[in-house]
Amino acid sequence: MAKTRIIYSCQGCGNTSHKWLGRCPDCGGWNTFLEERAAPEKKSTARMESGSPPQPISELNITEEDRVRTGIAELDRVLGGGIVPGTAILIGGDPGIGKSTLLLQAMGALSGKGVKVLYVTGEESSRQIRLRGARLGAVSELLLVYPETSLERILEAVKQTNPGVIVIDSVQTIFSEALESSPGSVSQVREISGRLTGLAKTMEVPVFLVGHVTKDGAIAGPKVLEHMVDTVLYFEGERSHAFRILRAVKNRFGSVMEIGVFEMHEDGLREVANPSEVFLAERPEGASGSAVVSSLEGTRTILVEVQSLVCPTLFGVPRRTVVGVDYNKVMLLAAVLEKKAGIGLANHDIFIKVAGGLKLEEPAIDLGVMAAISSNYLDKPIEPSTVIFGEVGLAGEVRAISQVEPRIREAAKLGFKRCIMPKDNLKGLKKPGSIETVGVANVKEAIDKFF
Repeated sequence: MAKTRIIYSCQGCGNTSHKWLGRCPDCGGWNTFLEERAAPEKKSTARMESGSPPQPISELNITEEDRVRTGIAELDRVLGGGIVPGTAILIGGDPGIGKSTLLLQAMGALSGKGVKVLYVTGEESSRQIRLRGARLGAVSELLLVYPETSLERILEAVKQTNPGVIVIDSVQTIFSEALESSPGSVSQVREISGRLTGLAKTMEVPVFLVGHVTKDGAIAGPKVLEHMVDTVLYFEGERSHAFRILRAVKNRFGSVMEIGVFEMHEDGLREVANPSEVFLAERPEGASGSAVVSSLEGTRTILVEVQSLVCPTLFGVPRRTVVGVDYNKVMLLAAVLEKKAGIGLANHDIFIKVAGGLKLEEPAIDLGVMAAISSNYLDKPIEPSTVIFGEVGLAGEVRAISQVEPRIREAAKLGFKRCIMPKDNLKGLKKPGSIETVGVANVKEAIDKFF
């Protein structure tokens, strides 16, 4: 019998040590070292065998892979048009956000098209999956549910059933008998993900891996887990909101930062085909501090409302509370407003919120955030039929942005009459419809056009 030895492994980055350390010297995490029993090293079982000798790149077949449609258009959009055979897809998100619900709905739709699906669950019983499947309408003879946590037994079940799609829910609950460490440890997650990824490549079968997340929102386990797979999806949203955002942060077969929008109902997740219309449905009319901005998420243009509340502070240090936008971005924009537009915000509390629970990161929302702040400060409402977008520099200039025509087209489709945008983007612009386009060169000029 092989002699085992005790090592201490960091659960954040995978660094190992022969003794326990309070702080990891690599990632700096505190109290992340856990005791593991490691067997002597042996050859890895995660292999990709192509069965063909090395070939010149000019002679390789470049025909596009046939993608498998899941039947859920928003999921297909995020994946780049469907599932590519042999791909490994990792889905992460907060507990209870809807990861298992989305996958069970998608697998139910696939099995309804004649695709055999092996749904491996390490967290729930078969009865629980059956009850949820009945509620979601995902009941089919081709949807095989297998409650198991042993990797060796799962691989044996794959050989016996020969499925077209495999789902592992979740990768942190699966363990390999070749390792003595507990499920969810760094060594187990690395071994499990490596062997399952190799299985996807050798059998040309798509594999979905559900991953837990840490308190910081990152997928639990070593970072190498995200490097091994082909696609990484994050399921975002607040439990108090009905909307959920599925975002692609890595995709070898499609666009990165693509998003899909869903709404949670009693019978599962429903697709939101027109997110802009939904996010603007309850927008107040004639209220100051409200501005509609245009944000480009992947290949999709979304119009969303940014709300601002500016009021005199009652304390020595003014408060700055931001939801849905980067905090440092708002601080920079407030400083530019004070310096270049003469709006005194030093003694005022500033509260910013993006309606609908969406998180905006694009530079094109800068001008819209400024519009919301100045509107509430001056107590002047912005015309409800106005959409605003543009990047703002520290010198107060409004810089040109990309993909202007799709933004204007989306605004015109929803009935907006005017677009305030960077002046440089007006050059060679093909304006769709009768919507008015107003170009601004700096912040002071933009404020005059807002009201």
